[in-house]
Amino acid sequence: MRHYFTNRSNYGKLVLLIGLLLIIPLAILPFYPNESKYAVAFIIPSLISIILGVLICRFSKQDDNTTHWQLTMQKGSLTVLFAWGYGFIAGAIPFMISGKLSFIQALFEAVSGWTTTGLSVMDVSVTPQIFLFHRSFMQFCGGLGFVMVMIMFVQGKQAMNLYNAEGHPDKLMPNLKKTVWTIFLMYVSLLFAGTIIYILLGMNPFDSLIHAMSALSTGGFSTKVDSIGAYHSLAIEAFTIILMLIGTTNFAVLLLITKRKFKQVQRVSEIRFLTILLVIFVPVLALSLLYGLYMTVGESFRVSLFNVVSALSTTGYSTTTYTNWPPLAIGILIILMLTGGGIGSTAGGIKLTRVYIILRTTFDNIRKRLSPEHHVEVPYYYKAQGKTSIDRTLASDVTGFVACYLSIFAIGSLLLTVTLNCSLADAMFEFASSLGTVGLSIGLTGPSTGAATLIVEIFGMILGRLEIFIVLIGIYSGVFVFKEYLRSREK
Repeated sequence: MRHYFTNRSNYGKLVLLIGLLLIIPLAILPFYPNESKYAVAFIIPSLISIILGVLICRFSKQDDNTTHWQLTMQKGSLTVLFAWGYGFIAGAIPFMISGKLSFIQALFEAVSGWTTTGLSVMDVSVTPQIFLFHRSFMQFCGGLGFVMVMIMFVQGKQAMNLYNAEGHPDKLMPNLKKTVWTIFLMYVSLLFAGTIIYILLGMNPFDSLIHAMSALSTGGFSTKVDSIGAYHSLAIEAFTIILMLIGTTNFAVLLLITKRKFKQVQRVSEIRFLTILLVIFVPVLALSLLYGLYMTVGESFRVSLFNVVSALSTTGYSTTTYTNWPPLAIGILIILMLTGGGIGSTAGGIKLTRVYIILRTTFDNIRKRLSPEHHVEVPYYYKAQGKTSIDRTLASDVTGFVACYLSIFAIGSLLLTVTLNCSLADAMFEFASSLGTVGLSIGLTGPSTGAATLIVEIFGMILGRLEIFIVLIGIYSGVFVFKEYLRSREK
């Protein structure tokens, strides 16, 4: 059991980091002094986390000498799972101390925030500004991940293992710390630019900051009940589409764009596949809305483009309700929410690259059966780093992940039909939104939603953000540690 906790300082650093993040919402109190009464709701969990983190670091020994690959992977997954689990609880405490939400509701809101989902049980029309900021700031930080933020300031030999375990596949720079700082600076620069442009388009400064944070993190929390649709502005919708597309794009690709390497960007399979999906589904959804809701041609394409990008990027902003949408339109959104955005971005879902690899492998398999037996061709795809072959190991890993993902989707959807007593189509939409960390709702998730439904959706959001296998390995490692502890007690 000791092997799993030889580097307890990592746990302390993560707890300390979460404590520091929880104090940030107090920065808006000078602008909203009448909300100072809520300060204690943030100060208490923040101080507890900071003190606890310092104590763990103070009395822990640093040991980065673990070399066994399986043990390293299990330790990394357990550490990541601990960080996110602690973050969920700590993020929920301000809602509970203030009396705004019950425990399950507060936990749901925190999980939705950190996982960048955007489903909510709060009535934003009466929610104090400090809690609106807290929700969106969780999304902004959750888009980066706790481990990535920690690595900006501290780095050990196990940092790369933790970085990979949290679901970050790419090193943008030769040095990991430089990679993380590069991503962070890109992220913050885009936040600053997004906030300024929203202000110029007519949003007030607070709303601009909230929507920029949530759009870039593909989170979707809004200050308005009707989300982006409340502004009735074509310019705001168009700019939000741009931010959502940026948020769902791999950071490595964004770096190529900043370096003006546009030819390399055009070759990236994810970008091409994203473009193809938009070209196919925007007109199909528009036609569905045109004949199903009797919209004008211009209005149907405007609604279609925004909501296709919102679903595919897993952001979850909306410009309309979905209760009266035709079945075809609902089915398209479900497919897009399950597909998700780019690997290495802030988006959720199966991810564009995995879906592309599955389709490419299937197509090549069919073509091989129709070709002469001696014809052999190794399939490939393009990442930001260049051409990569799709070997058997990669194809097997992707197939296993997709099969596991769709199985969880099926189970979660069936559970929601029981807890919500709704149709299977409605349950599939709501759970696809949870598992894909999207945040769109057909009207089944809100302040009056029961605890059983919220628990099912919480599990969906966690599995969707932490990539299923990380959660499973972390749970396995935790159970193994607990069993070893019981054995040691028996001796």
